[in-house]
Amino acid sequence: MQAIGAIRTPYKTKQGCPIQPLYTPGVLGRVEVLEPYARGLKDIETFSHIHLLYLFDRAGAISLERCTFLDDTPHGIFASRHPCRPNGIGMSVVKLIGRQDHVLIVEGVDMLDETPLLDIKPYIPKYDAIPSASEGWTASKPWRQKPEGRE
Repeated sequence: MQAIGAIRTPYKTKQGCPIQPLYTPGVLGRVEVLEPYARGLKDIETFSHIHLLYLFDRAGAISLERCTFLDDTPHGIFASRHPCRPNGIGMSVVKLIGRQDHVLIVEGVDMLDETPLLDIKPYIPKYDAIPSASEGWTASKPWRQKPEGRE
């Protein structure tokens, strides 16, 4: 697997980076797709939202069980969205504001500046939204900021 571009955001440090795009309304970013892949963007602007798949290139040590940003109790890494994963793949749904040639302007970024982009997929509500889905252990957890000192 290799990067097809880079995601540009205002977040330079892990401490200042939000944990989910839902909590970054109005924060704009740029998805810069490398020229050899630009043709793959044809018709992307017909979608309001897109999935960005990217590499957690600065996540830190892999841990199969750990506390998360939402809970002080350890959970399995595959039962969380924590970035310190065996393959370090991140995924965020962002709002597509516009396209300028091979650059996408998006809203709701929650990744570090210069994050390597692995793939883009359209968000399609009839396929991606599952109203009956369970929230698992997160259902009883209120949203909170990252605890101090936790990355």
